[in-house]
Amino acid sequence: MISNQILLEKINELAPYMKETRVYLHQHPELSSQEYETAEFLKKEIQKLGLPIIPVKGTGFFAILDTGKPGKTVALRTDIDALPIQENPNNLKGPRKWISKNDGVAHMCGHDGHMAVLLAAMKLLVDIKDDLQGRVLFLFEEGEEIGSGIEAMLDGIKDQSIDAIYGTHLTSFMPTGQICLDSGPRMAGAIVIDFEVIGRSGHGSRPDLSINPIFAASAVLNGLTSAWANQLDVSKTVTLGLTQFHAGAVNNVIPEKARIGGSLRYFDLNEGKKAFDVFKYLTEKTASAHLCSVEFSNEMRIATIPVYNDDKLSLLAREGVKELYPEQLVTDIQWYASESFSHYDKIAPSVFAFVGIGNKELGSGAEHHNDRFDMDDDAMPYSLGATVKFAVNFLTENADE
Repeated sequence: MISNQILLEKINELAPYMKETRVYLHQHPELSSQEYETAEFLKKEIQKLGLPIIPVKGTGFFAILDTGKPGKTVALRTDIDALPIQENPNNLKGPRKWISKNDGVAHMCGHDGHMAVLLAAMKLLVDIKDDLQGRVLFLFEEGEEIGSGIEAMLDGIKDQSIDAIYGTHLTSFMPTGQICLDSGPRMAGAIVIDFEVIGRSGHGSRPDLSINPIFAASAVLNGLTSAWANQLDVSKTVTLGLTQFHAGAVNNVIPEKARIGGSLRYFDLNEGKKAFDVFKYLTEKTASAHLCSVEFSNEMRIATIPVYNDDKLSLLAREGVKELYPEQLVTDIQWYASESFSHYDKIAPSVFAFVGIGNKELGSGAEHHNDRFDMDDDAMPYSLGATVKFAVNFLTENADE
């Protein structure tokens, strides 16, 4: 088995490659399910290593490293899409070094770093192939931000006999190089909220001849706040993140409809389902009390379940980090954002790492999906180390299982 010292040397040697790759990807972002040039760039890098590439529906794909020796199969995953955000030329400290060349599109969530790290992991694992047994799959998932690529990827890998799946999210709320691999729920599940309260339109001078959906929708919002305080388990937080309220266009016309949108986030699945039921019940009954009806859109659903780290895999991953970076391991971190990575549990046990990229001196600490979001490139070697060490340990320990 390859020594930790040699592994660390190889990780450090790949740091310039990761930075160069990350910079290119950051400057050439593409929106979810439109990652055509991104996919081509990634495939060209993989072809240099001689690995077979298997496409899935859309722009996603995966590559396979087969050691030629019997053993287990581990999958390592990255997302590849960017966000419809106009990147601010400044981060939290001042002018940023690298900026998107595609107007209105930017990597404001760290996916450029995720891709750079996975390509480096591929190079490193190919280099030490003779010290491994079994197979490694490298998953490049399209459209994570809108959940458009996960089902295609699951369908593509379902017959690959995968034993474990590992993923990473670079996180701006953790200092550079900190790594969290706790077991249990790590990222929240998401419930999409999108509905219309429907009344009867009319002239603004005679509200009594109309049924104003604005008042009904406002009553729904007020009722929801008390329901959250009185009907849900206080020890199992479900956030009420309503972000849209659209009604009317002119001052003298009562509109027919009022639209509300947003999301609920939860870590306990049963409480999430309960909150969804409470939401729909209260919405319909409150609207009815104001002589309005409700139409829930087809998008209103439980979109993702929480990202849940398998106990055994989390322990193995933490032990690997302790071997390489004993001072970097931290605990007790959860994140209320949601991730399509949660669905990989349908294929195999999984584990998801948080790796810090926040550095006040560099100005990288803005929230994800913020136009000032930035990352410290010096975090990528830590992410690479945690990823590769997990893969090596998983494939080489108890390889005959």
